[in-house]
Amino acid sequence: MADNNHSYFQHSYFVLTGIPGLEQKYYWMAFPLGAIYVIALFGNGVIISTIKSESSLHIPKYYFLCMLALADMGLALCTLPSMLGIFWFNYKSIPFDACLVQMYFIHTFSAIESGMLVAMAFDQVVAIWNPLMYGTILTNGVVCRAGAVILTRAVCVVFPVPFLIKRLPFYCSNILSHSFCLHQDIMRLAYASTRVNSLYGLIAVIFTKGSDSLSILLSYVFILRTVMAIASGEGRLKALNTCVSHICAVLIFYVPLIRVSVIHHFGKHLSPLTHALMANTYLLVPPVLNPIVYAVKTKEIRKKIIQIFVQTKITAEG
Repeated sequence: MADNNHSYFQHSYFVLTGIPGLEQKYYWMAFPLGAIYVIALFGNGVIISTIKSESSLHIPKYYFLCMLALADMGLALCTLPSMLGIFWFNYKSIPFDACLVQMYFIHTFSAIESGMLVAMAFDQVVAIWNPLMYGTILTNGVVCRAGAVILTRAVCVVFPVPFLIKRLPFYCSNILSHSFCLHQDIMRLAYASTRVNSLYGLIAVIFTKGSDSLSILLSYVFILRTVMAIASGEGRLKALNTCVSHICAVLIFYVPLIRVSVIHHFGKHLSPLTHALMANTYLLVPPVLNPIVYAVKTKEIRKKIIQIFVQTKITAEG
């Protein structure tokens, strides 16, 4: 009877962990962290507003980029309250249900971003393989349906996860190892078998990021075969140059993801500091670097950023 009562026990809150061993430096780390979030939100906001206002960017490639920027903003906003709460106000508690909500949106936006990278890879395939049919194949309707499928897949795949966590008993430690709530981090605190959670988590990862990474790899194999068939060296370089931004975005997203996964499964002997830094890198790097990459490669976005800075300077001087 006691065991049955314990099986329904849950903590009313979890305790988040910042960066272990650096607690005395949180005050100084708060300002760079705030700057990182400003860059992420400002950069992705500029991308969205530029694509919306520039008619020359109203093509599938930039529609997908706009969706990617929205996913990046969502990912940044998911972690913003808990991260700034820890580093600015030393507030580490998060209610149980709020933790589940944050976990759901982190994993959902991450799945959306992965799906968008696949859509952008397909866009590259069509643009290089058959540029004359680009507008016919990738119509606005196709782009909207692709976005809807990616969103629906992410929402549906992650939807059971909070309920799988909710059924678990928690009556030992309530201290998480990160500055935000992740499924595997909450799951390890459960005082019961987590086999179902682990199995579903594995299936969800394979169905989303596993299949997405394979699709992107196959897309670039096809792109390379198509590019190698181009007669002139200049034509080959021009075709490959159109893929640089997307390749950077793929590496920015998947390299930290792979490192976090490897460390989670095989790096249990590593220090908590290493685990915390890898998790922070995985969630903070893509929203910050993606706008920088696309600003460097897209003239209209660069012009928009310069225009904003000029206007800000004029306003400040006036």
